Amino acid sequence: MIAVCRLERGTREEIFANVAPRDDAQVTAAVAEILERVRTQKDEALRAYTERFDGACPQQLRVTESEWEAGMCAVSEPMMRTLRLAADNIETFHRRQATDGFEFCTEQGVVMGQRVLPLARVGIYVPGGTANYPSTVLMNAIPARIAGVREIVMTTPVKAGGSVKPEILAAAKIAGVTEIYKVGGAQAIAALAYGTQSIAPVDKITGPGNIYVATAKRLVYGTVDIDMIAGPSEILIVADDSADPIAVAADMLSQAEHDVRAAAALVTDSAALAEQVARELERQIPLLDRAQIARKSIDDYGKIFLTESLRDAYRVADWIAPEHLELCVRDAMQAVGCIRNAGSIFVGHYTPEPLGDYLAGPNHTLPTGGTARFASPLGVQDFVKRSSYLCYTPQALAAVGEDAMRFAMSEGLQAHANAVCVRLERNDE
Repeated sequence: MIAVCRLERGTREEIFANVAPRDDAQVTAAVAEILERVRTQKDEALRAYTERFDGACPQQLRVTESEWEAGMCAVSEPMMRTLRLAADNIETFHRRQATDGFEFCTEQGVVMGQRVLPLARVGIYVPGGTANYPSTVLMNAIPARIAGVREIVMTTPVKAGGSVKPEILAAAKIAGVTEIYKVGGAQAIAALAYGTQSIAPVDKITGPGNIYVATAKRLVYGTVDIDMIAGPSEILIVADDSADPIAVAADMLSQAEHDVRAAAALVTDSAALAEQVARELERQIPLLDRAQIARKSIDDYGKIFLTESLRDAYRVADWIAPEHLELCVRDAMQAVGCIRNAGSIFVGHYTPEPLGDYLAGPNHTLPTGGTARFASPLGVQDFVKRSSYLCYTPQALAAVGEDAMRFAMSEGLQAHANAVCVRLERNDE
């Protein structure tokens, strides 16, 4: 049974001790080899790795329109309504993130501004291993479409049958995906980054994946942009004695069932709640379809901490900077102001984390591993780039020319100064 520990002090590393590291030397070496082979051998290597890791390689890598339509037809109407509801909520939330450029003119006649332009082509990786993730399609493609990206390319692994799950196809159509390829793993990341005969390269790659996918994204960064290097899923629940132990345990398991390396923790000032949740975990785990995964996650990374006060519990939450943070306390909305570091915050007793995973609206692609201290959820701003511009008149240049040259010479860059000087001299002629 999960241990209940009294926490008086600590850091993130001490609290989530032994969480599996993101970097693995053997994985990095294997992924580097895959990337190089796909970069140089293109489709030949892509097909070979797909055959090796997925058990078969479809003759046609790209999903055809007829396959797409057949998949759409195979989805039940209730599920289609759910997908559309989720898409509408995600779109409503993310449209508020869209920003425009600006332009202004100073008193000296200098025109300055900023352009906000969509990326031309992005790649979305959708896992297809131990679970089915149409939610990932919606969360990645809808912000890209809102940003104005015209080419939204999706890759996802398929099994020996060679078909993509119907729910994935339906979500892709609803979200605005323009191309789908039946490729997974590090080889898919390589194809998106470098391009092959079948898949044109993209400007940015987003989406979650296993350690091989995450490592591949890290290694291709610089050739393309990436959203983040996501680690195992995390949930931290801050709760007081008003919380329902059955619900708290269920919420911890909602993340534990993701992955044996997922981390679920409870921080509470109530000793009674801590013991009740520990017992509830033992009762609920055997009832799960993915009980074996949840069991190992809870045994290896699950934690329950007792603090002296809720103030201390909030301090622990900021130490950890979790991917998902639930506030199962009285006056939960007021408690939000006590939190600085979290990927997404779920407020109150009736806001379980799975709402955010699927259909509430905010993005479920979130910073993990403590990176919520400085990183943000995926959003529309991740699919645009900014360019600044400025225009000086001869008079405006003359007004600041001496200062610009002085700055350049202070840095030992004579040619910089000269680029200003020659214009000032021409103006004096």
